Amino acid sequence: MDGPFDFDPSLQTIPSAMTPTQTVESPVSLDALFDTANRVILGKQRQIRLAVCCLLARGHLLIEDVPGVGKTTLARTLAVLLGLNYQRIQFTSDLLPADILGSSIFDARSHSFRFQPGPIFNQMILADEINRSTPKAQSALLEAMEEHQVTIEGETRTLPEPFFVMATQNPIHQIGTFPLPESQLDRFLMRITLGYPDSRSERALLKGEERQALLERMPVCLPSESLRALQIQAKAVHVAEALLDYVQALIRFSRESGAYEFGLSPRAGLALLGAARAWTFLDGRDSVLPEDVQAVLAAVCGHRLRPLLAGGLGADEVVAPMLNQVAVL
Repeated sequence: MDGPFDFDPSLQTIPSAMTPTQTVESPVSLDALFDTANRVILGKQRQIRLAVCCLLARGHLLIEDVPGVGKTTLARTLAVLLGLNYQRIQFTSDLLPADILGSSIFDARSHSFRFQPGPIFNQMILADEINRSTPKAQSALLEAMEEHQVTIEGETRTLPEPFFVMATQNPIHQIGTFPLPESQLDRFLMRITLGYPDSRSERALLKGEERQALLERMPVCLPSESLRALQIQAKAVHVAEALLDYVQALIRFSRESGAYEFGLSPRAGLALLGAARAWTFLDGRDSVLPEDVQAVLAAVCGHRLRPLLAGGLGADEVVAPMLNQVAVL
């Protein structure tokens, strides 16, 4: 793996050290979760799977797309099916950090200040149109996303578990947006797009019941207590030394190939491994394969890399050189 990153199709084979994998029984609750979610969000099976994968890896999800394609509905669906306390925060240009975190108010009865928790103190937060707020408001989420706690007025307060931020973002070329800085983007384990539905799914959507009314009848498929247990199981999925060699080769290519302005950080490498473990777990296997890393690579690394020679590329196009030129030895 120390040589040049020349692509050789004959090398795209899984090493014998990683071939044996034991199939484990997939939890029935996850099957029910996917079946129900796919009845609400039509024609977006892969995006739903990536969102659940992100949650199992204890990461946060950024959805970038035009308005009206179901970003908010996806967040509401997962919150309902997982039985999570849910709060939507509408990000606007006049939003203040205190509107997110909370603040102390004076209690006339006790003649003292009492802390009033903000909406961040919920298990699932929808940061809607996050790039329509100023960087000051955006930065209020940094500590919460990284450490699952917030420091307010000198006191550190722990956030509930599980804690999951799902943010929506309008395309940066739209009027009235403040692009997220790299430090903020790096806090999101994945970034995905939903896109327009295919013709068949859109016809079913037009003829079917309104999504909000449908959600009100949906049962909890996976209680939050069970979700925490599954997160622990996903983290325990085995990663072989040969698989670590492959991940390191991908990271090294991003830094040394000259294809990107800057390479992937160690945090990005950990995010890639965590997402690959969760993807493997969803497949009911106990050992990560290169295909699992490749399946999540665009979602995990597409927003962390900036190509030198071309702009405006989709995530799949951004990571294509890594997939094509880094061989699985």
